[in-house]
Amino acid sequence: MRPGRARGTYSLLVIIDWPVLRAAAAAAAGRAYAPYSGLRVGAAGQAGDGQVVTGCNVENASYGLTLCAECGLVSALHASGAGAQAGAAGPLVAVAVVAGDGDPLLPCGRCRQLLLEAGGPGLLVDTANGPVELGVLLPAAFSQADLAERRDSRP
Repeated sequence: MRPGRARGTYSLLVIIDWPVLRAAAAAAAGRAYAPYSGLRVGAAGQAGDGQVVTGCNVENASYGLTLCAECGLVSALHASGAGAQAGAAGPLVAVAVVAGDGDPLLPCGRCRQLLLEAGGPGLLVDTANGPVELGVLLPAAFSQADLAERRDSRP
């Protein structure tokens, strides 16, 4: 058994079709609600079971209530049950985020944190230069382990 692997866990070969993910993200961007910024964003993620889920940005006049495409993606992931059996690192294995023109966009910091919980540091994120692990884009991230280790036990 390799270090860091729990007994009984297995790594599955998952094939990621990046052009399909980008196309799904571009289609989602076409459904975005972006009357304020004019920047339509779509996100598509592939779960460990192969399912593809999407999300788009939904702007709000108060700006602070705007939902990024990645937020919609993670919500759709959980609502659909996609990848529910994928394992402890999270159900997502790959994510593509694009603007309305179809070119890749990197997730903002808030969304990187959200994606970390949905896919772990090994989640592959599409970039203009090819896929990059989320752990590279979000080094020394705050995680569930920080909560467990630092939780105050006082009432």
